[in-house]
Amino acid sequence: MTVLQANQIFKTATLLFAFLHLTFVAFSQGKDTTQHTLNFRGSVSVTNNGFSFIPSFSLGKPAAIVTLSAGGKRFSFEPEFRYSLEGKPWSFIFIWRYKLLHVDKFQFTVGTHLPALNFRTISVVKDGPTQDVIQAQRFFPVMELAPAFTISKSISVGMFYLYGRGAKEVAAKNTHFLSLRSHFSNIPVCKKWYFRFSPQVFYLAQDDKDGFYLAAGLTLARRDFPLALSTLMNKPVRTDISGKDFDWNISLVYSFDKKYVRQ
Repeated sequence: MTVLQANQIFKTATLLFAFLHLTFVAFSQGKDTTQHTLNFRGSVSVTNNGFSFIPSFSLGKPAAIVTLSAGGKRFSFEPEFRYSLEGKPWSFIFIWRYKLLHVDKFQFTVGTHLPALNFRTISVVKDGPTQDVIQAQRFFPVMELAPAFTISKSISVGMFYLYGRGAKEVAAKNTHFLSLRSHFSNIPVCKKWYFRFSPQVFYLAQDDKDGFYLAAGLTLARRDFPLALSTLMNKPVRTDISGKDFDWNISLVYSFDKKYVRQ
């Protein structure tokens, strides 16, 4: 797949997201006896070191990351776009999720990444001189399983499992990612400031190589204010997968969250 094809997928996904947004806005303006809530949320972050979907991999360069989510009570479309600040695409992930179960404080979500694309720059010889070409690497099928339990309004725990299969041009044919994670969403600092803390321990296997890791995200935010400061850290416990012994970043994050209700 060429970068032109990948950019076409990006444009199509953006149009799809915009179409869903306009449809849901129009839908929310209608009249009905049943109330339906449709959520649009997302974030745009700029960081000194872009992390991938799996925290053991990072770009090692400044990056911009856009995450979006559109959906209702059960189904959501949640694309993620990562770019190097050099202007090159890094990864596009088009995530579709469905809440299979939502009973009291327990929920079970299934999902797929269709498609999931990583980009790399390769050197090719064309008409004499060597040129740099951006190549897209495809992963399919990708499956998510995510059970979660809500302990309180601000504390939750859960598990996340991801399986991905690489195409012929990708070194790792089979990837398994299993994470045990928790989330503390409202740790007070003072009257309007608070922390969000998300530690996890995870297992990663790529074909015949594997490893165990510790990772954590920490965000400082202010209530009713869209900007936040965030950091992500990753530390291998035992691994034979190549990567840094310790990796971290710091990010400035802009978030938005809108709800449309039809009554």
